Amino acid sequence: MMACARYRFNSLSLTKCAIRIKTHGGYEAFVVIFCRACPDPSCARACPTEALRKRAEGGIKFSEEKCDGCGRCAKACIIGALALDPETNKPLVCTYCGICAKYCPHNVLQIA
Repeated sequence: MMACARYRFNSLSLTKCAIRIKTHGGYEAFVVIFCRACPDPSCARACPTEALRKRAEGGIKFSEEKCDGCGRCAKACIIGALALDPETNKPLVCTYCGICAKYCPHNVLQIA
């Protein structure tokens, strides 16, 4: 999470990243929440300004200048992978850059 926040969003805040790691009792039980590149992304369908669009190779593309910060995209994401920037209320979109996998201390993340 910190690698994503630092690299993608130039932040040291864990609230400004496109991946979430939730623990359920320490290192033995955790869940990684990130964009799964839905074939028919509900977040893009929910966007009234077309700031989110489906990418041909999977996932979504975000046009920040079109976004009005309504938050409908995050509410529409069925797995809760789309978080909103706490300062702008705009989505923090995963670009599949792989920085999370590169810096994962447990080597459990991969970008295929």
